[in-house]
Amino acid sequence: MSVYAISDLHLDFSKEKPMDVFGENWIKHEEKIFESWKSKVKEDDLVLICGDISWGLKLEEAYKDLLRIDNLPGKKIISKGNHDLWWQTKAKLKELELKSIYFLQNDNYQYENIAICGTRGWASKDSDEFSEHDEKIFAREVNRLDISLRTVEKGVDKKIVMIHYPPFNFKDSSPNEFVDVMKKYNTDICIYGHLHGEGHKFVVEGEIEGINFYCTSSDHLNFDLKKII
Repeated sequence: MSVYAISDLHLDFSKEKPMDVFGENWIKHEEKIFESWKSKVKEDDLVLICGDISWGLKLEEAYKDLLRIDNLPGKKIISKGNHDLWWQTKAKLKELELKSIYFLQNDNYQYENIAICGTRGWASKDSDEFSEHDEKIFAREVNRLDISLRTVEKGVDKKIVMIHYPPFNFKDSSPNEFVDVMKKYNTDICIYGHLHGEGHKFVVEGEIEGINFYCTSSDHLNFDLKKII
């Protein structure tokens, strides 16, 4: 069994939001992702997707994109991104009856000896436009990550955190409070996305505070799934 990761798929079944407005590398990006997926992933593999799945605004719109993912090989673990406005309660998502997708929300997914945890995260506190309202969201997301990691039962060999926003401060790339929570629960790997184009200059990867970090934004990976285990 292998574990792959990618985020920021920005799928659009309606074809109303072409991503190539953000650069030529985004031309036919969906096809690139699906070709990579089919060439690498086997049915017993895991694929972790940390946010920005579909441009659909409502669940019924995003369903068509989720169905495309569901029909790809492997078991998929999905967490929420800032553009996933279609995201609903756990009960509503379960009603979709997708056969190979698990929606991560205030819990964890355990497969063999690996526990997958996570939350959306939020912009760093030292961002220029960070407000009192952002402070409340930030604190809530930190708590949600704590809850997710707290649900893991003893005995797992690896803990992986999925978070959409980079868990680093904006100005000096130092680890922020989300990393403090990861350390508290002995996290092994963290994947994150959100950064595109010129934002790639803020990518932080490698072993930090005993945790291996990977940026899995689809354009950062050149739309090629990354094997992390």
